[in-house]
Amino acid sequence: MISDSSEEDDYDFLFKIVLVGDSGVGKSNLLSRFCRNEFDLESRSTIGVEFATKTITIDKKIIKAQIWDTAGQERYRAITSAYYRGAVGALLVYDITKYLSFENCQTWLDELKENSSQDIKIMSIGNKLDLKHLRAVPIEKSKTFSEENSISFIETSALDSTNVDEAFKQVLNEIYMSTVSNEDQVKTEKVKGSTTVVVENTDNKKDKKSRGKFAKWC
Repeated sequence: MISDSSEEDDYDFLFKIVLVGDSGVGKSNLLSRFCRNEFDLESRSTIGVEFATKTITIDKKIIKAQIWDTAGQERYRAITSAYYRGAVGALLVYDITKYLSFENCQTWLDELKENSSQDIKIMSIGNKLDLKHLRAVPIEKSKTFSEENSISFIETSALDSTNVDEAFKQVLNEIYMSTVSNEDQVKTEKVKGSTTVVVENTDNKKDKKSRGKFAKWC
């Protein structure tokens, strides 16, 4: 079960998610629609990196998503690559009306995999579904790309909210299920004498807040 929560200061898990893709595909508006239910028709290209947070509940656990919006301009890519570190989820965004933005997804995916954990959960997002009458990217090609790269796929519209919540929450759910599965494995290994260590959730609010503060600068 997944639901929204307004308790930003108390959480069980903190998950960092990055938005990647060409400039102008709607990454910033996807972020603002999910986190603040806002859409800016006159939004400008992101400079460097920005982030916002959103708290939801999955299986009675409070999940705080820290979502980073990375600039799509080529000149910022060397800067933003450092911000992939620590990400456990990623939304690979393209504009369904601009075929080049879809073609460039492979480059973004390669960069993402090069700079992040191999366990990162990735979803391909065809944004601007409200402009489907101007579609330049056939949905079949998008599905094939996602299947070939073993990532999930969905089409969204930040303007009218179509599938925006569903996209973020699906990725967060995949991350949560993987995290819980890994923790169970670690507990089993500890019993067997393994020295494997992972960051686990904690009930200490002070530790949670400190961990969140650190994540903003990592």
